[in-house]
Amino acid sequence: SVPTEDGAPYAGTKPPEITQTTEELLFYAPDYLCLTIVAIILFPPLGIPALLFSRKTKEANQKSDWEEAYINSGRTGWLDVFAILVGLGIIYFLALFV
Repeated sequence: SVPTEDGAPYAGTKPPEITQTTEELLFYAPDYLCLTIVAIILFPPLGIPALLFSRKTKEANQKSDWEEAYINSGRTGWLDVFAILVGLGIIYFLALFV
């Protein structure tokens, strides 16, 4: 292995450096990862698409594609909320009537 400038061994490709300014980093759209995990647990049919939109939001944030990031963030949020409500509704129904 070839040593790097600081003497440590070079182990493949370097991780991508963050080239966005602090102003750009402030525009990051939320990806709602915690809500998405809860949505997947409670109602996977809506939680899994929410996970895909969450991933797309993260990728768009890294590319500074703010319009796409905020569109996917909104989709993620709505799918998360509906999945959690449906999952809690199913649990509530089962607890009361079964």
